[in-house]
Amino acid sequence: MGKNLTLKDLAQKLGLSTSTVSRALQNNPAISDDTRLRVNKLAKKIGYYPDALAKSLKNKKSYTIGVIVPEISHFFFSSVIDGIEDVTYKDGYTILVTKSNEDFEREVLNLESLISNRVAGVIASISQNTKTGKHFYNIINRGIPLVLFDRVLDDLDVHKIVGDDFEKVYEMVNHLIDSGYQNIAYLAGPSHLNITMNRVDGYKKALIDNNIELMDGLIMNVNLNENDGFEGAKTLIREFPKIDAICCVNDPVALGVYKYLNKVGIKIPDKVGVTGFSNNPSSETINPPMTTVDQQGYKMGRKAAKILLQKINNESIDSLDKIHIIEGKLIIRDSSRKNNLEFNS
Repeated sequence: MGKNLTLKDLAQKLGLSTSTVSRALQNNPAISDDTRLRVNKLAKKIGYYPDALAKSLKNKKSYTIGVIVPEISHFFFSSVIDGIEDVTYKDGYTILVTKSNEDFEREVLNLESLISNRVAGVIASISQNTKTGKHFYNIINRGIPLVLFDRVLDDLDVHKIVGDDFEKVYEMVNHLIDSGYQNIAYLAGPSHLNITMNRVDGYKKALIDNNIELMDGLIMNVNLNENDGFEGAKTLIREFPKIDAICCVNDPVALGVYKYLNKVGIKIPDKVGVTGFSNNPSSETINPPMTTVDQQGYKMGRKAAKILLQKINNESIDSLDKIHIIEGKLIIRDSSRKNNLEFNS
């Protein structure tokens, strides 16, 4: 096997200085397009790859950013990852993505792994079982910047990127009421999560403002998956047969509601309206298409990455407030259009 090619080897083959080749590989605008093209073409041809470890040791700086998400298959989280990567890539960073799989212990192990990999910073959304941020002090105390998004923790004084969850559920429930629904239940997430509390508060406020009686039994806390949506709908329909709409904390839970209602022959939206939250691609293709909220995950990821890079580079951040809100968008589809009433999407 031949030796690993170095930056110096590549520079010699091109008749350029190592600094010029290095800047060309980083797409530095100071290097001409022609030179950048020549350098990248030869690098690809001969199989040259930058030595990230050597770069980190030389500059005494890591060029890896750690990301912790509850799951990757969920469209919202994959969208956030896309937003993070698009920002960090331009600054020469790579991202190391880990998933907790909605498990607190696994989240702790993920964090320890990122520390071992000497990441420059961490962007995280907690698992549905995480109730305290004590484990995150392992990186905070090391001076590693941390940004939380979506599911955040009140006990950590860090920058947090969140959605306007209260406002969007308030808007959604008002839409349901305007559509003719009166007995509206809510399948919420685990009670300790910030997204659960904010979304339930939006639900309650909408009912109060419309002089509809609040019934605690119509709010049920479930885990954030399809099976719990199925079982939650079964329980609600059994205990409250007059329910005519079910709001759900996210799209996977709503999909479980769809499956149960279809199984027992309850027609959506005429008998029971259903709404989700997160705008998974499947929400538009199922029958009937689901009313939901686009959380703007890509924008959330970009914002989280920009703030993290500012922290890494010791740059000032425009806002002194550490809570940054990304406004979502209510998307009205057929699942909440009772008796085929027409509404603008």
